[in-house]
Amino acid sequence: MHIRLRPTIQPGRFFVTRNPTSQSIGRRTLFTKKQPAPVRNFFINTALIVGIGTGAYYVTDTRSAFHRYFLVPVLRWTLEAEDAHRFAIEALKAGVYPTDRSEEKDNDGQLEVELFGKKLSSPIGLAAGFDKNGEGIDPLFDIGFSYVEIGSITPKPQPGNPKPRFFRLPADKAAINRYGFNSDGHLKVLARLRLRLHSFLERHDIAPNANSFRDGKLLAINLGKNKTGEEIKDYVEGVKTLGNFADILVINISSPNTPGLRDLQGEKKLSGLLNAVVSARNGLSTPNKPPIVVKIAPDLSENEVVSIAEVVKSSGIDGVIVSNTTISRPASLKSPASLKSQIGGLSGPPVKPLALATLRSLRKHVGPDFTLIGAGGISNGKDAVEFAKAGASIVQVLTGFTYDGPGFPSRLRQEIKQELGGKTWQEVINADFK
Repeated sequence: MHIRLRPTIQPGRFFVTRNPTSQSIGRRTLFTKKQPAPVRNFFINTALIVGIGTGAYYVTDTRSAFHRYFLVPVLRWTLEAEDAHRFAIEALKAGVYPTDRSEEKDNDGQLEVELFGKKLSSPIGLAAGFDKNGEGIDPLFDIGFSYVEIGSITPKPQPGNPKPRFFRLPADKAAINRYGFNSDGHLKVLARLRLRLHSFLERHDIAPNANSFRDGKLLAINLGKNKTGEEIKDYVEGVKTLGNFADILVINISSPNTPGLRDLQGEKKLSGLLNAVVSARNGLSTPNKPPIVVKIAPDLSENEVVSIAEVVKSSGIDGVIVSNTTISRPASLKSPASLKSQIGGLSGPPVKPLALATLRSLRKHVGPDFTLIGAGGISNGKDAVEFAKAGASIVQVLTGFTYDGPGFPSRLRQEIKQELGGKTWQEVINADFK
């Protein structure tokens, strides 16, 4: 009997048969039936959309390990320090940044703190020096800071010191900068603040309760002087020009990168300056006049701290930030001499012992009720709680943020809660003196 192969066109099958008139002696499926193309494409496209959506949700959360362990290290490896800083500001301006989705969940009252009669949802603030010209205010609040300080801002625009002027010390998780108050100047920053307010009023029917435009958060503006400016006049001008847009005004007299600036910490000059800025603040048109705080250095002797304490108590200002960068180079530095010998202010963990010592000393001399803000080398929850116990109502971070990335505020909140051991932040303030 003659047998031949003949394809029989049926969906999904290929038969072995006799001739058309013979009885079938067997059949065998040689390939699986395919899904119709529209159905297959639907499942592929759905999987892609879900995958992309999940990935996007993940990387747009500040807690994503992508930022801390990939993006930030890549920027550090590929860009010089100041270029990476500028890249971050441009990303914030463009709206390309993650948000802290854990902040509202964490707001259980344990970290709430009162500052100048206003309640902050957490004690974690961003120090001046990151957003020098008020370009990324709202994104920085979205990232999880309860207090954002912009500046330092000088009356006239100035370029600051020549580049390079910002150096990483990765072995110490520290940095040295000699920016020198590079600033867009009062008028340009004022225009940004006015535009921000106008945008808010277009979206809301009522005026904001705070210049942060958010409950439980505050916006501070840090004022500096021009390199060739007049000491008192420059700061008074800053109060008058920008004071109505600030929840807090900061008088920066402790940057080591402007010639003669730290001389203002001397008793006579400091007294004259603070009396002048308080008078200018009291003359502002806003009904909610911003508190004034002065930012001091960590390199002060005990006698200098005593002198500052006397002046701030008698001048009518509202608080002190302790501290700024240090001009010293602690023996604990691990970085090579080529880095640690750079001229400028050192920030990061090596500053912490100096800042804490100055904070404790000042607390002893101003008493328990005067408001102090802690800054200098805070890189984890243990550091933050140490500053609170030493007298700080809130803490400010900067260098730790630049090394850790946008997840830093969220991580710090969790670590602080662990360190508190069931207590509230408010309860541990001044604990070292009780």
